[in-house]
Amino acid sequence: MSKTARITGQVEYREGDGPGLPIRPGLVEYEESDEDVTVSWEDGDYRGSAAMPRSEWQRFLSSRDIELLD
Repeated sequence: MSKTARITGQVEYREGDGPGLPIRPGLVEYEESDEDVTVSWEDGDYRGSAAMPRSEWQRFLSSRDIELLD
């Protein structure tokens, strides 16, 4: 079941071994598993989705770059 969060700071994800790509500030939906967190968002007509390790997710929460709403 998806939950809602707000990106409030600089949050990035990686596609494979590529460079960090930003997730724009605003509302996102997320789903947690034992190993990672999948974040999805909309930006105009674009819909994005990224899985990040739980350690990265926790780092963004600790730095308050992500605010949980649910």
